[in-house]
Amino acid sequence: MQRRTFLGSAVAPLMACRQETPLQGGFNGLDHQRGHRLLAQWQGSGRTVRRRTDVVIAGGGIAGLAAARALRLRGVEDFVVLELEDQPGGNSRSTRLGQFECPLGAHYLPIPGDGAEVVQDLLEEFGLRRRVAGRWEYDELHLCHSPQERLFFQGAWQEGLLPMQGVGAPTLEQYRKFARLVAQARATATWSVPVARLHRSAIQMGLSTVTMRTYLGQNGLHDPHLLWYLDYCCRDDYGAGISTVSAWAGMHYFASRHGFHVAGEGDAEREPVLTWPEGNAWLTRRLASPLSQAAVTRVHTGRVVMRIADSRHGVEVDALDVRTMTLERWQCRHCIVALPVHAAVRVVESVPAPLRQVAARTRHAPWLVANIALNGALHDRAGAPPSWDNVIYGNPAEVPGLGYVDAMHQSLRRVPGPTVITYYRALGDVIDARRLLMEGAWEVWRDSILAELAIAHPDLAAKAWRMDITRYGHAMAVPIPVPAGEPNSLDGWTALMRGANKRDFASVSARLSYAHGDWAGYSVFEEAFSLGHSVGTELRL
Repeated sequence: MQRRTFLGSAVAPLMACRQETPLQGGFNGLDHQRGHRLLAQWQGSGRTVRRRTDVVIAGGGIAGLAAARALRLRGVEDFVVLELEDQPGGNSRSTRLGQFECPLGAHYLPIPGDGAEVVQDLLEEFGLRRRVAGRWEYDELHLCHSPQERLFFQGAWQEGLLPMQGVGAPTLEQYRKFARLVAQARATATWSVPVARLHRSAIQMGLSTVTMRTYLGQNGLHDPHLLWYLDYCCRDDYGAGISTVSAWAGMHYFASRHGFHVAGEGDAEREPVLTWPEGNAWLTRRLASPLSQAAVTRVHTGRVVMRIADSRHGVEVDALDVRTMTLERWQCRHCIVALPVHAAVRVVESVPAPLRQVAARTRHAPWLVANIALNGALHDRAGAPPSWDNVIYGNPAEVPGLGYVDAMHQSLRRVPGPTVITYYRALGDVIDARRLLMEGAWEVWRDSILAELAIAHPDLAAKAWRMDITRYGHAMAVPIPVPAGEPNSLDGWTALMRGANKRDFASVSARLSYAHGDWAGYSVFEEAFSLGHSVGTELRL
């Protein structure tokens, strides 16, 4: 999307949506000034404290917390987690508006497949699943309640997100043709989450070299409703649409889970997901809790990691305590770098060639998340009833968001009432998006979001009393096409990292390990958790 088009979609239709009474709110969730300290020379006050531990985990997101859990499972307790923000969890944190908890980012976890054993074990540990009569059952209180999702399409709500109401026979045939492509892909190659379990096939390598839009055109798929749906799926999972992400990523979205089905035809089972009012913060809080309850606190928040160096006598990690403006110099035997690649490449001294290579090839999608507090239930249009996930159909230039989830959908209340809805917008296709996101005034984003949601909910502006917006400048790595023969998003950069940790990285520093969702080529819980668990389990101490 061009910058002019983006700004027009954000601002042009807004005057009609302005409220007579001001809507409270502002930016929250991330302190961007902390991260930006990495980009400039910091002249400290000269106060430096020296500390020692066996292992430093730089980064308290999903991968860092998974690595910490893996160390504790091995009986290793002499470690610390250094986290930039005031609470660990990365993109899986939460906030509170009034009486309601709501997510600041990731808001659900699909039921993990057979390839994600470590995630399955975690869910069992947290009491989310148990074996009954030889079969695994998940706690229904935590499974997304029905109805799960709906689409505002042609002036009414319909069940499910694939446009169906009133579409013609040519559109349905295009849906069926794409379903056959997905079925063929699943029959001829192995698809799984996490991608570290994948082995390259010629088909998957070919898909990694072209965009999803190119691949669809090559197969005669051009229906606008199908293209909208596939573009939405890619923006939702990868932060960018079908003109940006690789065909491997576009097919992986369906082939690694339940395939693609046309409603009312064949096995149209909807993928079950686990979700909570606070989103995936439900998981990260439980991962972090044992680290704070120990005799010695293992999680140190408000720490800007400035330098990671393999010195003569071990690893040195310099971290700025933003509360006291004191530089902490940690001496340790090993450091797990659980930072996104754009941060890791700046703080690791004598950067290994594989890390530079990954950083140069990784493209990040900025995201915006808005939590909107409502003083009453929204009036609804005809069609499907209010759902957990609510999406508005439209050209991304006019409807750039991904819809919203309802924080109170998981409650058992019978009568709709006050709630918080969480709205998402991925900006991976927008030119200069990061700067626009950071420099745009809160009022501009507020009015843009209200105008978009007014398409389905004209009464929303009158019922909203607060909107808090969280901005992620580097929210997630986008799996883009790469030339044939180069490391690609077939398995993200995991294949490279597996070799690098054992060979290339070891030749530079055997004391540094790397774990973050970026290494998988895209950001989902299963990828980050599995990578962190693997590093924590295999660490030689």
